[in-house]
Amino acid sequence: MSMTRVIAAIAGLVMLASIASAQAALGDIAKKEEMRRKDVKAPAKVYTNDDLRSDSSAPPPPVAPATKAGTSDGAQQVPPSPSGVQPKDGDKAATDEPKKDEAYWKGRIAKARADLDRNQTFADALQSRINALTTDFAARSDPAQRAQIGNDRNKALAELDRLKKEITANTKAIADIQDEARKAGIPAGWVR
Repeated sequence: MSMTRVIAAIAGLVMLASIASAQAALGDIAKKEEMRRKDVKAPAKVYTNDDLRSDSSAPPPPVAPATKAGTSDGAQQVPPSPSGVQPKDGDKAATDEPKKDEAYWKGRIAKARADLDRNQTFADALQSRINALTTDFAARSDPAQRAQIGNDRNKALAELDRLKKEITANTKAIADIQDEARKAGIPAGWVR
């Protein structure tokens, strides 16, 4: 009877410890967010419906000249040269950028997220292999087998370290894409 009470008390303590650690982690996240908000220099421009309504006394916004396709999407245009000579095809390829529409931004963020997901999945699988090799290393008594398992484990650890660096780079790349889109005035839904 007293053994069940001891087990129940230990289980209760473990549950309380896990709740306390979760709250501590949440507190750390809140502190980091507070520090991040303090670092922000100026708030972003917030547009309201009043900003979007047309004002009859205000002049209409300037209209961009239409491109050859007849659109005015704000893409960069190659200005005509003062001498009237059109650039050659080789020169045009150097000055043209890909059309940065919704498909471009969604494709770019999707590729970055797919790379991140692939690397995280591979890192999880590699961590499982490292755990298995560690267990196998401890269970072996033959020095030759232990040496081989130790070498395999060290190779897996080196690969895991490389993957962690790639994951960090992928996470930064996603943040950079989102920041670039924000600065370019791209709707947030295009890079979600």
